[in-house]
Amino acid sequence: MNTPGTDRPKLADATLSLHAGEGVRNVGEPLNAPPAFSTSFYSHPDAIGFSANDLSPDAPQFYTRWGNPTLDLLERRLAALEQGEAAASFASGMAAITALLFHRLKAGDHLVLSDVCYAGVAELAHDTLPRYGIEVSRVDASRPEAVAAAMRPNTRHVHVETPANPILRLADVAAIARIAHDGGAELSVDSTIGTPLATKPLLLGADYVVHSLTKYLCGHGDALGGAVIGRGDAMAGLRQSNLIHLGGCLAPFSAWLILRGLETLAPRMALHEANARRVEAFLADHPRVRSVLWPGSPRHPQHDLAARQMRNFSGLLAFSVKDGEGPALARRMADRLKVFSYAVSLGKAKSLIFYIPTADILRSSFRLEGPDAESYREWAGEGVFRVSVGLEDADDLIADLDAALGA
Repeated sequence: MNTPGTDRPKLADATLSLHAGEGVRNVGEPLNAPPAFSTSFYSHPDAIGFSANDLSPDAPQFYTRWGNPTLDLLERRLAALEQGEAAASFASGMAAITALLFHRLKAGDHLVLSDVCYAGVAELAHDTLPRYGIEVSRVDASRPEAVAAAMRPNTRHVHVETPANPILRLADVAAIARIAHDGGAELSVDSTIGTPLATKPLLLGADYVVHSLTKYLCGHGDALGGAVIGRGDAMAGLRQSNLIHLGGCLAPFSAWLILRGLETLAPRMALHEANARRVEAFLADHPRVRSVLWPGSPRHPQHDLAARQMRNFSGLLAFSVKDGEGPALARRMADRLKVFSYAVSLGKAKSLIFYIPTADILRSSFRLEGPDAESYREWAGEGVFRVSVGLEDADDLIADLDAALGA
């Protein structure tokens, strides 16, 4: 018998995504995916009692909102991939970030937040956190000096997303970690688009890394999930305070689906990247296209940072078109595309595309004005087509886009 995945530094990510966290392997055991423990509760003579306040790290399985064997395996595997000590899984990426921010912040505290990030996070910061007395400053996280300028004596937390949705703008994790720590704050990084195969924020100095497991880590678009990875004591506190008490726990069957997706993460991300490279090159030369944003391209304004910080450039790109044609082209794409699906989300095996008008997202989610709004427009124009490049043949993807774009 042996214990795959426990000697983490000696195993590559492709191996960890298949084996990490399995524990002792006994002769004669099946080699298919571990079962989904779809039960709500367990019987055990050493049960901890009625209150989760008595929960200890070595407590037996008792209630699935507190812990579950399928969730435990997923969390160990995610921690191994990120080279963190522990992970906590949640029902969605938004549940993970919400739990982390409410765990870290209280009335009178200050949060520094990327001004371009997942729309749900931006709206949480704008609409919900201030109601609890939490101050929020939005900054262009691609400029570390802007993060430094936003720090205050009461800044307790900094949250950035890199690459940032939807314009693929990057944040220098190591530089921002130093700024946050010098100011007495902690840093969390949403690395959903990059995945652990691209960037390991904890190794660059971040205190927490957040993932929407719904996207690339699941890979099939059939399960919602989220996770936070970090120090063991921090994850224990997060689990007890805001996972158990806010109730956003991951369902065991969803965890099972995500574990299944993780088994093919490495080959999927390699093909996502290879296909995105081909699609980006096609779009960059198309006469209707104004600009293309993909970190793996030398045309990306921050490609040098991407080359330092990312080992895989992922499959998400964005492009804008000339002469205000975006809305009409979006309608044409929805009608004409045969391989791509005109749909939201990203990270699925099948290719997706969706148009995000700049005026709409600046008004509804980001709420940027003045120079900040102009900076976003420099990247996005009047709107971007967010393209989640899937695993189809690259020639078929290019032909599909070519037919929809027209001459």
